[in-house]
Amino acid sequence: MCRNIKTLFNFEPPATEAEIQASALQFVRKLSGFNKPSQGNAAAFDRAVIEVSDAARRLLASLQTQAPARDRETEAQKARERSRLRFTA
Repeated sequence: MCRNIKTLFNFEPPATEAEIQASALQFVRKLSGFNKPSQGNAAAFDRAVIEVSDAARRLLASLQTQAPARDRETEAQKARERSRLRFTA
């Protein structure tokens, strides 16, 4: 899995449109192997980002959970701690 794609479901506050778009862009970059597509591939690349964003938005809207929403700052702190442990060894 691409490490740059963040979990967007079950957070308070909910994922923003910018976060969904950024995740879609990272996903399409990973699949295509392009960080920035050539002019000939730009339309297909941009269309794929839009379609993945739409699919992600529908997915997030349809998921259900009984778990309480996670706090973004708490999860970010946990990630920083995991990173610190990983890279200071």
